[in-house]
Amino acid sequence: MTGGIRATVEFTEPDGCPVTDVAAAADATVDSVSRTACSGACDGCITEFAVESEDAPETDMEPVFTHGSMRWYRFRHGDEGSCPCECLGQLGCPVARYVTDGTTLTLVFHAGDYDALQTAIGALREGFSRVDIKRFVRAPTDDHRADSVLVDRSRLTARQLEVLETAHEMGYFERPRQANGREVATAMGIDPSTFSEHLAAAERNLLSEVL
Repeated sequence: MTGGIRATVEFTEPDGCPVTDVAAAADATVDSVSRTACSGACDGCITEFAVESEDAPETDMEPVFTHGSMRWYRFRHGDEGSCPCECLGQLGCPVARYVTDGTTLTLVFHAGDYDALQTAIGALREGFSRVDIKRFVRAPTDDHRADSVLVDRSRLTARQLEVLETAHEMGYFERPRQANGREVATAMGIDPSTFSEHLAAAERNLLSEVL
């Protein structure tokens, strides 16, 4: 069995997301979302979600069930791909988790392989502004049971990546070290303090991805 990839992406003020609009109107966080989706053009995809609000939020959707302050809504998607879920559904990438507080939308979705992931991320970045890639995790396979984290190297600046590559090539990370920080800095033509600053920033970004 081949392993897929689980990705977490965050949208700031996503346009065209009905659930986010309701969450904003209710001043509430929505994290109870169920959805059916299919790839390709389809007008039968349905999303149901619950929001807790004392007063019914302003929305064109009618609640399908109400219990106390909890209200459940249902709406049907078109084939326009105007919201992130529709876009992912058309690409065959199911959404596993959906959380929105009215201003920020966080989606966890699955892609079959790295090519599918690249296609999905490209489509999201092309169709929606303010997309932040938070985390990639490769699912275990029969041959390799441990999860693998795919690090988004775009989080590193060109200088940070150069510092890491040079330090790695010179054996800075070996034990015992084959080169110290001053030697790496000299090879790069920068001050040792500048080397330390770039290295610390790069390590901070990488650790936030891995952990």
